[in-house]
Amino acid sequence: MPPGLWLDGTARFGGRALFGPLRFRAGAGQLTAILGPSGVGKSTLLRLFAGLAQAEFTGSFGADDGQPLQGRLALMAQEDGLLPWASTLENVVIGARLRGELPDLPRARALLADCGLEGMDRRCPPALSGGQRQRVALARCLYEDRPVVLLDEPFSALDALTRARMQDLAARLLAGRTVLLVTHDTAEAARLADHILLLSPEGLADCAVPEGPPPRAHDAAAVLATQAALLSRMMAAA
Repeated sequence: MPPGLWLDGTARFGGRALFGPLRFRAGAGQLTAILGPSGVGKSTLLRLFAGLAQAEFTGSFGADDGQPLQGRLALMAQEDGLLPWASTLENVVIGARLRGELPDLPRARALLADCGLEGMDRRCPPALSGGQRQRVALARCLYEDRPVVLLDEPFSALDALTRARMQDLAARLLAGRTVLLVTHDTAEAARLADHILLLSPEGLADCAVPEGPPPRAHDAAAVLATQAALLSRMMAAA
């Protein structure tokens, strides 16, 4: 069973309060979506768990089993972070190579195919579109096969149809893991999340989740109603 995540504290950046005091909890084996207006610290909250936050944080956070998160976590950041001189296949398995492991190339190629990039394993990032680069970054994140996964606007550069397909893929391959998803897309949260939180200058607030297991149908009445309700709450919080 993957661990749940918790955080209690306050974050500041450049002398400005980002959030807090905040009490955050993400259930083990669930996808928790974090929505909110820009500048409230959503990405900072996520990056704290990855050990990459540049903000000043006062408080504590970690896994609810008391064990370190190092080695149990994969991150897909807003920037794809691809090595421009390496092929897509080499980018997907870069983590394994850095750890001195023998990469599983057939599995990496299969993930690229799942992400709609079959036959592109020898291309380098400069030859790819922004959406294709983002899909390579998703394949790289999925390849790591970690129990805790952090996704920061993972599908923002994709067109609507590809985004829906990648959401379905992520829901299938990340099922049973503890996932934090930072997104501005209320439809994405309504389709994918087991738990939805709205972060605003006032703090964190729970939001209703549609019935049924993810990924939910994009045109289901409950999904559309939740999407509209989330958008209204975000507009009020902005």
